[in-house]
Amino acid sequence: MRVLLVEDDPQLGDGLAAGMRQSGFAVDWLKDGISADAALKSENFDLMVLDLGLPRLSGMDLLRRLRARQQTLPVLILTARDALSDKVAGLDAGADDYLVKPIDLDELAARLRALTRRSGGRGVPKLCHGDLEIDPATHQIMLAGQRVELGTREFAILQALLENVGQVMTRSQLEASIYGWSEEPDSNAVEVHIHHLRRKLGAELIKTLRGVGYLIEKAK
Repeated sequence: MRVLLVEDDPQLGDGLAAGMRQSGFAVDWLKDGISADAALKSENFDLMVLDLGLPRLSGMDLLRRLRARQQTLPVLILTARDALSDKVAGLDAGADDYLVKPIDLDELAARLRALTRRSGGRGVPKLCHGDLEIDPATHQIMLAGQRVELGTREFAILQALLENVGQVMTRSQLEASIYGWSEEPDSNAVEVHIHHLRRKLGAELIKTLRGVGYLIEKAK
């Protein structure tokens, strides 16, 4: 899951980014509304965590621009503004959730997972495919009733493929799900992670479409 964090406080932003990465999210962090607006026009994100008191362009104006472009990206407002009128205004402007600082990082991660489920039309917290079951909250993987250990990025790739069952994901899309801008992926990182997943979960789970990408087919 690729998250755009828009927060101008260096210390808070650093802590939020570190906490979300620890929860398995790939995080890109920007500190002003104009830069975030440009990124939202050119990049694909799964979620946005948005402060309201931003320089150059306020969080509320950024949100309005996003929705005016008909972009349906789930947005969680994270702000110090705790007045009811601010909450109502943020939600009515198109935010999907609203949290007041300070925030527990575990709660933030849980709310982001909930937004991901809702945006994907999935009500249950776990992802299941045949006898494979993964829990994004605990990073626990069960295959035919047996627990399987995966690395953080292996889990992220598996989650991305399961959330897009039946759809081909390109290498660049998978890289975006596990790396932020500040991380430079190895040229064959995705291939290596796919190889490990096949070894641990079965060679037939992940299909390769040469020159296109990878997919997990819908369960029959």
